[in-house]
This record gives sequence, C-alpha cells and structure tokens, in this order.
Amino acid sequence: MKSVLLVLLIACCTFHTSFGQEQYGKTFNLGLGIGGRSGYYSYVGRTIPVFALNYELNVAKDFTLAPFISFYSFSNDYAGNGNNYVYHESVIPIGVKGFYYFDDILNAAGKWDFYLAGSLGFAIISSTWDAGYTGNRNYYGSPSTLFLDIHIGTEYHFNSRIGAFLDLSTGVSTIGLAIHSLK
Repeated sequence: MKSVLLVLLIACCTFHTSFGQEQYGKTFNLGLGIGGRSGYYSYVGRTIPVFALNYELNVAKDFTLAPFISFYSFSNDYAGNGNNYVYHESVIPIGVKGFYYFDDILNAAGKWDFYLAGSLGFAIISSTWDAGYTGNRNYYGSPSTLFLDIHIGTEYHFNSRIGAFLDLSTGVSTIGLAIHSLK
C-alpha cells in the first residue's frame, strides 16, 4: 500500500511540475454580470445584475478548476385582489467552473488569454411574498436548483498581477478583474 501511495505522489508531483511556460491557476476573479434573459436565469424575465467570485486552481496543462459563488436578488410587483404585493427573491449559485485555455493553439500574445469553460452547480434560493398575499405563490415559478452553463472568454493582462476579463455565457455574462498571485 505504501508503494502505491509513493508512486501516486511521485506521479502527481511530476505531473504538476510538467506544466508549460504559463500557468493559469492561483487567480481570484471578481466579476459583475448581467443575467435574466437566458439559461438558468431566464425565469426572471428581465436583465438583473449578478455578482460573481471564483478562484482558479491549476489541474493540468492549460486546464483549471474554479470553485465559485455568485449572488443576485430581484423584486417584482404583483397586483391581485385589488391589492399590490411584492415578490422578492435572493439566489446564491455555488459550484465549480472548469477552464480550458487555448493560448498555445491560437499563438496568443503574452498579454492575452482565451478560454472555453463549463460551470456546474446548484443554487440556494430564498423567496418571499408580502404578508397578506393569498394568490398563487408559484406565479413566478421556481427554477431548478441545479444548473450547467457554457462560457467563452478572454483576459487581458495589464501586468503579471492584474488583468481584466470578459466571460460570455449561456447563463450570466460577466466582466471583471482578475488578480493573479506571484508565480
């Protein structure tokens, strides 16, 4: 058993140090997005701001995984029985996003990164109606708590520590700041 663990440890260390020139992980991404018209967010029916955070970790050459958390909230007015009521929903999507970088294939210049990504996660949903509302509490429907989105994006590096990114998605498209650790 010890020899199997030793072989796995050596293989992981060798694999980890065999990356190419550029490593994409160890990056904190802070983004502001727009959702509500497509994908998971389509039930909202209008454009809403979404705040997103993730941290990329190196997995393999040109591939990272990033645990993420996002947040959005919205309210809608609803008229019923001669009264106006407010519906409020706050949602916290949590999951993991896998990035594959195409810089080598595209011969991208040193200041640019290009990627395809997919995100998989679940959402924590809190919804309330005003007190006294007696109508259909499922009027807005309830989104699935599971979701899968596809992304294409780019990052421009201002220097070795700071970059700006644009991430176009089937869910929420974001623009934001990337903060890289010293490598």
